[in-house]
Amino acid sequence: MTETLGPALPHDVEALIERVLEAAGDRGLTLATAESCIGGLLASVLTDVEGRSHVFERGYVVYTDGAKVEELAVPARLIEHDGAVSEPVARAMAEGALRASGAAVAVAVTGFAGPAGPDDEPGLVHFAAAAAGAPTVHEEHHFGDIGRGPVRLECLRVALGLLERAVTNR
Repeated sequence: MTETLGPALPHDVEALIERVLEAAGDRGLTLATAESCIGGLLASVLTDVEGRSHVFERGYVVYTDGAKVEELAVPARLIEHDGAVSEPVARAMAEGALRASGAAVAVAVTGFAGPAGPDDEPGLVHFAAAAAGAPTVHEEHHFGDIGRGPVRLECLRVALGLLERAVTNR
C-alpha cells in the first residue's frame, strides 16, 4: 500500500500500483515515467510503496514543450506539427524516457487535465508505453471536462494499466 497517498487513492488504483511494482520486481525490471499533465503524480505513487521503490529508475516531469525537447529529445518540429498533446509526441516522450533513463519500461502521459486554450479539449490525454525490443503502444482517452483531479486520477489508472501490460509481456 502507498504510504502517503494511500488514503486518497481508490482501492483499484492501489491494487494496480501493487501489481505493477510486484511484477516489475519479480522480473528484475525498472520503470521510468515521462509526465506532462499529471505533473509527477505517477512517479510519486510508484515510489511510495515500502520495499518496492527500487523498481523505479526515474521520472521526468516535462510540463513545457521546451522540457520535452531538452529532457527527452522530443523533436521540436514534432511538437510544432502535431501539438504537445498528440500520439506522436506521447510516443516520442515514452521512447525518450526509455533511452535517457536506461529503464526497461517507460510510460508517458501528455494531455489537458483541465481547461486550456480555446481549441483544446479538456480531458484529452495521450499515453504511450515503450520497452526495449517491443513496439511502442499508444492509447488516446477522452475523459471529458470532469475536472483536473478526476482526470489525473483516470490518467493514473490508464498509465498503470499500460505499465502492467508492458511489464507482464516481458
